[in-house]
Amino acid sequence: TTARPTRVHGIDRALIWVVIALVALGLVMVYSATIAMPDNPRFARYAPTHFLVRQSIAIGLAVIAAVITLQLPISLWEKWAPWIFVVSLLLLILVLIPGVGPKVNGARRWIPLGVMQFQPSELAKLGIAMYAASYMLRKMDARERFFRAVTPMAVALGVIGLLLLAEPDMGAFMVIAAIALGILFLGGVNGRMFLLSVAVLVGAFVLMIAFSEFRRQRIFAYLDPWNPDYAQGKSYQLTHSLIAFGRGEIFGQGLGASIEKLHYLPEAHTDFLLALVGEELGLVGVVVVICAFFWLTRRIFHIGRQAIALDRVFAGLMTQGIGIWMGGQAFINMGVNLGLLPTKGLTLPLMSYGGSAILMNLVSIAIVLRVDIENRALMRGGRA
Repeated sequence: TTARPTRVHGIDRALIWVVIALVALGLVMVYSATIAMPDNPRFARYAPTHFLVRQSIAIGLAVIAAVITLQLPISLWEKWAPWIFVVSLLLLILVLIPGVGPKVNGARRWIPLGVMQFQPSELAKLGIAMYAASYMLRKMDARERFFRAVTPMAVALGVIGLLLLAEPDMGAFMVIAAIALGILFLGGVNGRMFLLSVAVLVGAFVLMIAFSEFRRQRIFAYLDPWNPDYAQGKSYQLTHSLIAFGRGEIFGQGLGASIEKLHYLPEAHTDFLLALVGEELGLVGVVVVICAFFWLTRRIFHIGRQAIALDRVFAGLMTQGIGIWMGGQAFINMGVNLGLLPTKGLTLPLMSYGGSAILMNLVSIAIVLRVDIENRALMRGGRA
């Protein structure tokens, strides 16, 4: 046990099977969502299996990366944490350079790598979880002195915020801010000052919305999506998402029988994949997906708490940061699909189409599994 802490009997098989189930269901739904896309003149040159093949390749590469990641000890990630954060910042700068990142729908968020378009904000989510965990470990003595403990993190978060808003990608910034603030709270920062920092951040988001006509219109459309002024404009995606859920009823229209995916619901394979699940698999399918993400998030947090109980603070806080990422992003995406939250360009983790997203999702899950493996090794009297 001491010499080989990564043996199969020490791995969380339930977590692996839930992740496999979500990825597999996501692949099926991506295929269903995109099979009719070649009928659109914009995608006329694509084969019906174009997105299925690309997503399958991305999943294959992600699995290989996850297996490699599983072999790396957490002590190595702790050492690399600041550098991974710096690399993510450099990539966020690189994507804004004209000629490097392609402009899609007015946004620069991707770096072309041939086999996939890599989105640096996905790496930044993992980078901020690692950096915040490392920072809180190094600043344990300053937790009660709020400004001394939080100022460097606030500066780092501000830099990331400026870069992401320049793309623009406010949704990713919201997730990254939630990860950073969550780790600060879980790391033991003074409660009153933490609430003050949350209030400041919420105020900043309100100001960004207030001074942006585009974002302001989105809020109005969210509040009154069926208004004729918005139904064919800013709330077009939301209204068709709600129609998809309505058509699905309890048991759905059947796999592949969606009408909304036939060029009515934009981005059905990315941001609005849950709406397609609702239409084809009904309330039952949606509830299964929600329960799976709830269980996954709860399990990740349990592994993080277990690591902290074993005096592995960095591993525990980083793992809980990943839990905030998975659970928080899933919650926002589901809220947007169901009309509970304003429309925001965030995908459903592990399920939506996107190479860099599935890559970083599976790498992050592999890190969580490695933390769990080392926890089990310690509890059996071995070494992490």
